[in-house]
Amino acid sequence: MCNVTEILQSNKTVRNVTTREGIALDIRLADEHDEAALTALFAQVSDEDRCFRFLTAASCVTAAQIDPLIHTDHFHTESFLAVDQPSGQPVASALLACDRAMDTAEIAVSVRQDYRGKGVGWALLDLLSDEAYLRGVRRVISIENRANRATIELEREKGFTASAVEGDPGLVMLSKSFR
Repeated sequence: MCNVTEILQSNKTVRNVTTREGIALDIRLADEHDEAALTALFAQVSDEDRCFRFLTAASCVTAAQIDPLIHTDHFHTESFLAVDQPSGQPVASALLACDRAMDTAEIAVSVRQDYRGKGVGWALLDLLSDEAYLRGVRRVISIENRANRATIELEREKGFTASAVEGDPGLVMLSKSFR
């Protein structure tokens, strides 16, 4: 697998994946040129999934919510865009955000409504875990609304364990350790 420095120097796709449903994806780094594509992508994410991703009930994402996805430092934070190969359309977004110590990384994934249940989330969870591991991160976490049962189950299937979020009974933290 390429590391991020090689990807930045070559401006190539991070990973090509074919999901269990046969969907061919190019997964690449998102950048400042992707603001419109990400805005359009999140308009095609279900209202419920958008709420789960941003922990807010807004009907659309704002420029302030897109900004961290297109301006990353490529070390502590990285944003990925999954693009359907035949159509060239973005179908999912994934974010890796490491703490300063590079000990823990939070992850977040959003998949376009018409691509849910087709292995896209699995592919992105694998990518985020691989990238965290390559950076030397000890564990990855995901903060989920307890009502987001599908994502919680997916993360458990991928080796994450659930624990309560102190002070907020509506949230659950899922974590996966590498060492």
